Amino acid sequence: MRAEERDFCPERPGLDTPPCIVDAGHASLEVSAVDWTLDRQPRSRTDTILSGDTLLRLGLTSRLEAQIGWTAYGHVRTRTPLGVSTQSGTGDVLLGTKFSLLHPDGQGTSVALKPFVTLPTGGSAIGAGTWSVGIQVPISVTVAKGVQLTATPEADAAANQSGDGRHFAWGSAAGAQFALTGSTSLALEGQVTRDDDPSGHTTSALGEASLAWQAGKNSQLDIGVVAGLNHNSPDVELIAGIARRF
Repeated sequence: MRAEERDFCPERPGLDTPPCIVDAGHASLEVSAVDWTLDRQPRSRTDTILSGDTLLRLGLTSRLEAQIGWTAYGHVRTRTPLGVSTQSGTGDVLLGTKFSLLHPDGQGTSVALKPFVTLPTGGSAIGAGTWSVGIQVPISVTVAKGVQLTATPEADAAANQSGDGRHFAWGSAAGAQFALTGSTSLALEGQVTRDDDPSGHTTSALGEASLAWQAGKNSQLDIGVVAGLNHNSPDVELIAGIARRF
């Protein structure tokens, strides 16, 4: 007898990564339609627009999935007192896996491990210039009907801003998700990240509110807004996208 199909559980749009695993033999395609970030500094303003920020998740076993990520297009516009510069190009490729340690359906108390590597396939506009590796530990706990607490600790050997070499970066996202109706959910999340880049050590802090609507058991539409909570973080990011299970 075929096992009952799990509830659809996309990774987008929140700061947290859910620990749920795609059913074996199924795939989930998650794509951003709009992703705009504004970063204002004392003598500059940078607008970054991403389109087709894509994650493909492939269910391999009941506890293991493979992931491939890529950004189809990115446009960066920077304005300073000296003028305006623009860059465009594609992003790097992400290869990863997610392995469930507890409750792969994401129900109850669920924990997973997500190691990943990024390959420097992108251009100078949104590409890092060199490879990097990292690991996340997605966690969720159901505390009441329709309410989950979430956290995603992460540690990376992140690419240096110069595009040559790597450095240590670490932090965590955490928040809560609320089922507003049978098909609509609200997530309120925060994230703090420490980045020890040789060009300067920084700590960034973000807050996000997002809404997701499941149009059916295999599709989701989402919107969200991310706010920078300190001067090392971008001012605001607006996102919208779609996810579909096959």
